[in-house]
Amino acid sequence: MTLFILLACLGGVLVGLSRQLNGRLSISTTPLIASFWNHAVGFAVLTCLGLVVGGLLPAGAAEAPWYIYLGGPIGVVFVAAGSWAIARIGAVNSALLIIGGQMVTGVALDYVSDVPTSFWANATGIILIVAGMMVSRRRRKAGGSQ
Repeated sequence: MTLFILLACLGGVLVGLSRQLNGRLSISTTPLIASFWNHAVGFAVLTCLGLVVGGLLPAGAAEAPWYIYLGGPIGVVFVAAGSWAIARIGAVNSALLIIGGQMVTGVALDYVSDVPTSFWANATGIILIVAGMMVSRRRRKAGGSQ
């Protein structure tokens, strides 16, 4: 279990590092160029890893429904938007926006999918996320004006 926890932490650190690098690259070039390089390097590394480990093209990939492959274009838009946002609102606010958006979208998808959920638990979670973002912004404004 410890190995999986460490792998999850390493994944989080690498995602944060990737966002920082994309943000810096976006400042010196453009968000689209930063997104391009993010995907080019990721494609090269994952292709090499898939060739070494195996399973680059899993069985049944050709028979998968078309909408399964929408993750790629959505990822391109997400990375380009993230590169743009980091350059404008900073890494911390971008991370808060992403996490808050993921949480609210997850709750919305649960309701659309008819997954049994607790309304009050979901509502409390969303309220806490929004309150945390508001407190963070209020502290940053108060600290910047002194």
